[in-house]
Amino acid sequence: MMNTSSFKDYGKINEADQARLEARRRTRKRIAIISLSSIVLVAIVVAAVVGASLGKDGGGGDKASTSSLSTSVKAVCDVTLYKDSCYSSLGSVLANDSTTPIQPEELFKLSIQVAKNELSKAQQHFSKDNILSGVNDVISVAAFDNCLDLLSLALDHLDDSLSSSVGSVLDVLDDLKTWLSSTYTYLQTCVDGFDEVKIKASVQDYLKSSSELSSNSLAIVTWISKVASAVKLRRLMSFSEPEWANSHDRMLLQSLDLKKKADAVVAKDGSGKYRTIGDALKAVPDKSKKRLVIYVKKGVYVENVRVEKEKWNVTIVGDGMNSTIVSGSKNFIDGTPTFSSATFAVFGKGFIARDIGIRNAAGPSKHQAVALMSTADQSIFYRCNIDAYQDSLYAHSNRQFYRECNIYGTVDFIFGNSAVVIQNCNILPKRPMPGQQNTITAQGKVDINQNTGISIQNCTIRPFEDMSSVQTYLGRPWKNYSTTVYMSSMMNGFIDPQGWLPWTGNTAPSTIYYAEFQNSGQGSSTQNRVKWKGLRSITHKDASKFTVQSLLQGQKWIGDAGVSYKPGL
Repeated sequence: MMNTSSFKDYGKINEADQARLEARRRTRKRIAIISLSSIVLVAIVVAAVVGASLGKDGGGGDKASTSSLSTSVKAVCDVTLYKDSCYSSLGSVLANDSTTPIQPEELFKLSIQVAKNELSKAQQHFSKDNILSGVNDVISVAAFDNCLDLLSLALDHLDDSLSSSVGSVLDVLDDLKTWLSSTYTYLQTCVDGFDEVKIKASVQDYLKSSSELSSNSLAIVTWISKVASAVKLRRLMSFSEPEWANSHDRMLLQSLDLKKKADAVVAKDGSGKYRTIGDALKAVPDKSKKRLVIYVKKGVYVENVRVEKEKWNVTIVGDGMNSTIVSGSKNFIDGTPTFSSATFAVFGKGFIARDIGIRNAAGPSKHQAVALMSTADQSIFYRCNIDAYQDSLYAHSNRQFYRECNIYGTVDFIFGNSAVVIQNCNILPKRPMPGQQNTITAQGKVDINQNTGISIQNCTIRPFEDMSSVQTYLGRPWKNYSTTVYMSSMMNGFIDPQGWLPWTGNTAPSTIYYAEFQNSGQGSSTQNRVKWKGLRSITHKDASKFTVQSLLQGQKWIGDAGVSYKPGL
């Protein structure tokens, strides 16, 4: 049978006719794709449109209207994890607003809106009188303050999702999944911050509805994404530019004299405009679309740095990971919750750090003591030292990339629930306290639809010091959907042959996703690994899902940052 793709090789068609024929084919293909995309989106809401239209008939049509509307909402809610809350929230909104025609994608936007409304109500009632009644211990008070920040971040992401879905959902699928995944993580982190059981239960109850509704929105957009991918409609986010990625910023970041072109200079000896990094950050204009560079000269800066959520597109560059060092010592034992213990905390999107060291000097006896915490979307750390003991690197949420960094620690020292690729880095376990075991990762995915996970690619995993008396594992599952992949990395022989450690008991949830792919070195042998259902053997295609190109959609925003990176395997 003749392949139709080779039709142009038969018959006498001149070059002009051939060009016109190919152009018509391309046009028909584009029309087909646009038509299919419309079908996908209309299918989600068509029953709701019919239901809303019937609702206008009044009189004897009320029962038919309610039935049609209920059926349409139920059909959409079937893809969610919390079907009852989805049905009740969307059903009531659509029933109350039946006079307004529902346009394509409106149902998805409504799911986000009801989640935002519910979270706003929870935030209004989230007061110290309600949460901390009769409780005044330092950790709980600090955890409450963290919750206020986290709820604010969650609302910001719901706002971003609403504003981005004004156009076609298909155009911003990856952004939407990232922001909704992070929204759910913020709410979970708020709950996790309380050790006191009674308070934790109260907080969980306050946030139960908004958490479920956020999860439902994530489930709906994930379903849309799967349908779109199945018919090859997905537009890869690698073709979209971050707001700051203009030609001027690209040239600036890729230049060799980045320090000379800095907008602000920090120096301990007074040779710069600022003596602290914090003072320099305060001078950065809020929500700047122009990239601003802060050069921090060599020296040890004893301060806790916080890049606030309004400080967008900031680059901090130092004189080298061992020359420019930011040092702090906040820790859990002395009364600071894990989330707020970071020496360097990043909230503002589009952040880049280059050639600096970040450490938490609290020591192993202080337990959780974070060196670096990032919850900033599209944040990059290039040639940085990240040094602490327990919980060194908190890759909290959103999309993050680490390249040519040194990461030191002991217990769970790379943890969080971001979509993160750690590439060409040195991972260097240290000696923990007597009786402790080392675990390199503790990934915190809590919802099957979150697009999160830790990907460790082309790294070197070796001991920082003598580890002959210490058991060291690749990780343990912090949450039920914990997702971690090691690929193309060199593992020294000090890795325990079992590879992975349970969080509790002697096994792990079957829902986790752990994998090792094409690693090398004595510690990479999988012969004696734990026999968990969630520890998988993966193919090249599976491993490709955890690359910069797939997990981070990062070819544009990382490439424009002037940072070396590998997009795939």
